[in-house]
Amino acid sequence: MLEMTVREFLSELASDAPAPGGGSAAALAGALAAALTAMVANLTRGREKFAGVEEKMSALADRAAALKDGLAQLVEEDTAAFNRVMAAFRQPKDTPETEAAREAAIQAALAAAAEVPLRTAEAAVSVLALAQEAAAYGNPAAVSDAGVAALLARAAVEGAALNVDINLGFLQDAERKAALAARKEQALAAARRRAEQVRARVAALIHA
Repeated sequence: MLEMTVREFLSELASDAPAPGGGSAAALAGALAAALTAMVANLTRGREKFAGVEEKMSALADRAAALKDGLAQLVEEDTAAFNRVMAAFRQPKDTPETEAAREAAIQAALAAAAEVPLRTAEAAVSVLALAQEAAAYGNPAAVSDAGVAALLARAAVEGAALNVDINLGFLQDAERKAALAARKEQALAAARRRAEQVRARVAALIHA
């Protein structure tokens, strides 16, 4: 999917194929947020008037670029995880042995399918932290871009969390289910808090 044009990916997303779906879209939103955050840093560093934050912005640009690449990979991984769940459900169940093997495969695939969007959510929270830094220290002329990055990153977290939930709903391992749910809630809380802080900062600068 990463080799598709934007138009091709959108057409695939709009088709009746069940994947790519919301999880991949959430990861893409996170990747876009990271790319925008890197852009703000790159519009800041190398300029004499922002020499005081040169080192900060250079480091931020590098971290945002790494998160962009990681989230782009999660676009692919989310679809692959969904396909593994579907493959597990298609396994035979005509004997007690094959039925047990099928159920074990389903549970393993569901756990992995919950873990992938959880990683998306946690990566997007990291993007939000960078967007907050970009809004605080970056080129004020690009502060709206930092704001859009924050909104996209929050959408990525919220969307990924929905995909965690739908997979956890079928997971039977109560301990693992609770651990994954706790990480999801932590990511959501952090994303909501940081997104609101960025929104306030962006509004203050735009309407100053």
